[in-house]
Amino acid sequence: MREPARRYFPAARSAPSLILVVALCLHAEPAYAYVGPGAGFTIVSTFFVLFAALASAFVVLLTWPFRWVFKRVFQPKRAGVSKAQRVVIVGLDGQDPELTEKWMNMGLLPNFSRLREAGTFARLGTTLPAESPVAWSSFQTGCNPGKHRIYDFLVPNRKSLVPELSSANVTAPARTLKLGKYLIPFGKPAIAAGRKSESFWSILGKFGIFSSVLRVPITFPPERFNGVLLSAMNVPDVKGSQGTYFYFTTDANDKRVLISGQQCPFESVEGGARGELPGPQNTLIKDGGELRIPFSITPAKNGSGVAQLQLPDQTIELRQNEYTSWVTLSYKAAVGFTVKAITRFLLLEEKPHVRLYVTPIQIDPEHPALPISHPVCYSIYLAKKQGPFATLGVAEDTSGLNECVIGENAFFRQAQDIHEEREKMFFDALSKTRKGTVVCVFDITDRLQHMFFRFHHDEKWGAAVSDERYAHVLRDLYIQMDGLVGRVLKEIDGETVLMVLSDHGFKPFRRAVELNRWLQQNGYLTENPAAKTPDLLQRIDWSTTQAYAVGFGGIYLNLIGREARGIVPKADAARLKREIMEKLKLLRDPERHGSPISQMYDRDQAYKGPYVEDAPDLVVGFAPGYRVAWETVTGGFGEKVISDNTRSWSGDHNMNPPEVPGMFFCNRPINVDRPSIMDIAPTVLDLFGVAIPRHMDGKPIMSGKRNAEPPCALRESERTNVPQLVTQEADVG
Repeated sequence: MREPARRYFPAARSAPSLILVVALCLHAEPAYAYVGPGAGFTIVSTFFVLFAALASAFVVLLTWPFRWVFKRVFQPKRAGVSKAQRVVIVGLDGQDPELTEKWMNMGLLPNFSRLREAGTFARLGTTLPAESPVAWSSFQTGCNPGKHRIYDFLVPNRKSLVPELSSANVTAPARTLKLGKYLIPFGKPAIAAGRKSESFWSILGKFGIFSSVLRVPITFPPERFNGVLLSAMNVPDVKGSQGTYFYFTTDANDKRVLISGQQCPFESVEGGARGELPGPQNTLIKDGGELRIPFSITPAKNGSGVAQLQLPDQTIELRQNEYTSWVTLSYKAAVGFTVKAITRFLLLEEKPHVRLYVTPIQIDPEHPALPISHPVCYSIYLAKKQGPFATLGVAEDTSGLNECVIGENAFFRQAQDIHEEREKMFFDALSKTRKGTVVCVFDITDRLQHMFFRFHHDEKWGAAVSDERYAHVLRDLYIQMDGLVGRVLKEIDGETVLMVLSDHGFKPFRRAVELNRWLQQNGYLTENPAAKTPDLLQRIDWSTTQAYAVGFGGIYLNLIGREARGIVPKADAARLKREIMEKLKLLRDPERHGSPISQMYDRDQAYKGPYVEDAPDLVVGFAPGYRVAWETVTGGFGEKVISDNTRSWSGDHNMNPPEVPGMFFCNRPINVDRPSIMDIAPTVLDLFGVAIPRHMDGKPIMSGKRNAEPPCALRESERTNVPQLVTQEADVG
């Protein structure tokens, strides 16, 4: 085992210890599960997992001498001359270069300013579209989307004509053994990655260069390489969704229509309440239904302010408007069959009605029901070291705030808690990876800007909501990230290359454009009002529809031979695309007297590579202030073509890419004026002397030479004029 791995797992310093580690890591998985959007769990027997663990340990024992010889004879490929001993990449998802520059010039971001003065600060070209799954995939692979095949969060399945996640597909074990009422699955679920091409850390691993990779979007399922990795975006919850939260209330008149959450029955019992926590489907038993855990809440006594939440195996203290710590849940499918999960509770109200918010119930990193890290024991190691942590792909519950179940401060606290977890694992990786690469993406910059941009004053759009409590949340957020950069600078030496970057910028999202309604009004799409479901492309009359929209700006032609019910001949595709593009450019906002569209993109000019056929036929580049409507994202219809965005989600980046670039800082100079996010992967390879694969579109942007005096963190005496992050007490919506 190479030295960096030994730092993570000190017990693995000898062959017997290695056998024990392997066996324990395998045994630590009591269940595997099929998890996909809308799907339930397929629970694999702990007997089979234990059997696999013992068998694996036995195989390791028998083959260890041969593997030792193999490793000595077949060494990793040799890299060329290295220009750096270590590369550290800090991703600040969505941090905007204009806001960063503004607050640097005001003296609020001294650590970013030092990087700018001693190294590099530049706009970083993003992808089409300018969104996280696409941009971070290009970051990993150095390729345009035509080569890595990630074009959006949601894409249409051309056969079923239903939107699906672009990044991963999970299928249940193909065979089961029926034993009485039980259905015992053989094997574990198959998880197919949607992202193609190869990550730079995988390439580095072939040359013996170790990498620690934390929460980079589109790393689920985790890949095998020489390093450790914790997956991020599109890791599901235990129900198989991308994040279903739960709302309980004893108020019979409080009936809500929740899109991303689930309102659950709550029975009043002696001033408290009683309910059940929904969990995964019990596919271990035919028609087994949903697994549930009963719980009750006992009200606070004698003015203590502490209520009690009673689960079958534990009692949790509840204080109003305060999150609990992570609580481990055990869903029992049958004797010896248990799925472990974690969640947090927030008591919203105790009197006169009991109201309770429960975060999405997530995969337990200490007992992962699906592989969420590489190796599997890495998530177990992190959980043992720092306690349970959020594992959901998008763990900050923006939907709970959007749907007014929790308030701004409750969301703010949740985002900060998750960020604190991320910092702990990042600095642990930084201390243990002395050579190689350390890559970590922090999401808080993206999540708080999405939800608090309405309080930020924009020169063109003003502030949608005036509330002094939140007027400076974004400014304070950037100051907080500056402090993070300062602590990183303290931990690195002159031989380390530090890059701090974002995948895109941010702008206000004030007005929404309903593309399917526009297509319908202009004769390209026929709506079937009799359809039972208003979204998911189910309200379309395909027999007379030429084009449809799904996702964050993609328009697809209903082509013969490609779509299951296509009517457009391929010979007409080019003409139809030109026609739609020209008409959409003429769209005007009657209230703002401008065009909501900056640019239209034809996929045949925008992308290149083997997967261009999977791309949207057209991509809309919205003007700042505008974005595709919520209904369009899931293949639905809004009433108006252009309308106000009234949700808390008030900042966005799915706009014309040149108008929402990312940012790039480095402690060394670069040799181009306009770097692209596709340049990062080849630059890292070049720094380690590894030849850049021909298929990469990006180019190395750094000579590798360091300045004589690399920037360092501020001294305490220089911090006196830097405002501190505003912290607020929790409240609810």
